[in-house]
Amino acid sequence: MPFSGSTSDPEHFVGSYASTSSIRDAIISHNRSQYYANSQPGVPSSYSSGFAGPLDAELAFDEEDEDDLPTPRPGEHDTVEEMMWDANPAALLQPPPETREIRGHNFSVPTGPRPSEHTPLLHHASGDLRRRVSTVSLKPRPVGRSTFRQTLFNAGALLLGIGMLSEPLAFACAGWGMGTFLIIFYGYLTCYTAKFLGKIVISDARIRSYADIGLKAFGSKSATIISVIFCLEVFTVSVILETLYADSLNAVIPTFSSDTYKLVSVFVLIPCVFLPLSTLSYTSLMGIVSTLCLTAVIFIDGLSKTTAPGSLIEPAETHLLFANWKNLGMAFGLFMAGFGAHAAMPSLAADMEDPSRFDEAMNYAFTFTTVFYALIGAAGYLMFGDDVSDEISQNLLGIPGYSTALNKIVLWMLVIASLTKFPLTSRPFNITLEVVLGIDPAHRGPPHEHGASSKHIGHEVTLPTKQRTNYALKRFFFITERACFVLISVAVSILLPDFSAMMAILGSFTAFLLCVIGPIGAKLSLEGRNVKDIIFLVIATAMAAWGSCVAIMSE
Repeated sequence: MPFSGSTSDPEHFVGSYASTSSIRDAIISHNRSQYYANSQPGVPSSYSSGFAGPLDAELAFDEEDEDDLPTPRPGEHDTVEEMMWDANPAALLQPPPETREIRGHNFSVPTGPRPSEHTPLLHHASGDLRRRVSTVSLKPRPVGRSTFRQTLFNAGALLLGIGMLSEPLAFACAGWGMGTFLIIFYGYLTCYTAKFLGKIVISDARIRSYADIGLKAFGSKSATIISVIFCLEVFTVSVILETLYADSLNAVIPTFSSDTYKLVSVFVLIPCVFLPLSTLSYTSLMGIVSTLCLTAVIFIDGLSKTTAPGSLIEPAETHLLFANWKNLGMAFGLFMAGFGAHAAMPSLAADMEDPSRFDEAMNYAFTFTTVFYALIGAAGYLMFGDDVSDEISQNLLGIPGYSTALNKIVLWMLVIASLTKFPLTSRPFNITLEVVLGIDPAHRGPPHEHGASSKHIGHEVTLPTKQRTNYALKRFFFITERACFVLISVAVSILLPDFSAMMAILGSFTAFLLCVIGPIGAKLSLEGRNVKDIIFLVIATAMAAWGSCVAIMSE
């Protein structure tokens, strides 16, 4: 008699394997998205065409399983600089050369066309080579590996982050009316620009990154500007993570000051910045878990307390309108900071199995993110009113009646997530700078043990010895550069400890530029002017300018 609940049922094993495989595939896809987001999103692919693979020796996705490694695809390493446009369309229509087999071997060699009485003795092939049609434009886009659900998960994971911590303060600055309008408007606007970035990637197989889109829309001069903006964004986020770590740890253990904890973090962060991406990519999962746990704790605390402050049942005093224009300017940056993930959107589109569903994935991802941020912001503002802290997590331990143990667990998760995410976040800045300085890991490998030597005016220089010296110097500068980045980030965090001001700068300056102004400018350049895009561009530019000025002045 069969048992319906027996674990020996083959269908049970099939279901368990399928579930495990789906989870594993989702993690691999997530790690792959982290590789895309944290390699060189600010550098055009043509700048790094010499790279045969990832910058680390390990891939960001399950390198232990050969089946998960990327299969070489036609055009995978084509670069924008190699685009030679059609000059002789008939060249592609020429039949392949005839081949003949060699006895005793399993290969054949081309024989070329048979000569005739009209065949010239001297054949000038250079003209054909110069005017040969590039097949880049005719190559189909390589099929990606991420399913619709995996792309949706990756987009949500990139969007949900430390931006949620300042959402309640953003509502306090803007009031209910303007705050609700801004978060909905920014959600729609950033979704609109993300879908355009995906459209460009899907329609042009040569485009692989955000910087490639800038190169296509604005020319080669845009490369430096995009790289600088990306580096500023990465550096700002690194400083914010350092501030969040120290503030959270100080709230849990107030024995020492936040500045002391920042100095102590140097000894943890410097070794971590040298870890491979395949290891660091898993740390982003910790950030997702801590974000979801913090959200749950906020609602648990708010519903468990029946009196103000800190209660959702008896809300604190709130306002419908913003108090002054300065507060509204702060709200511009605080709201926009939560939607800054466009650096990786082109790569997500390129990695989809069915790119035609990219717009659908973006609609779901940005709708969920907007609702999620709105709920967090509204809950925090209702619980604490105008007394809400720069980071909503800072209010949790100061209110009697909350579960101290539960809140401490969440704060500890924020401490760990901030520390572990710092090396992953800082990678694009470090890699870009290392490429510029010529000390990147991909080009500093040790030389071969055997090599030729050359003589120079009476003395001999052995090339391997010279190469070893160069390798040692490059390795020294490589280590120094990454250590200095940590030290500078900590120093800036100590000098500028205001979490809300740094978040406002991040949102008003870099997020507006990369998520709205840049994509809309590219759209106008590639598709021509239209009233809707011009209005969006004018509004975004005005908000970015005002928000940046207010954030800098408040700091």
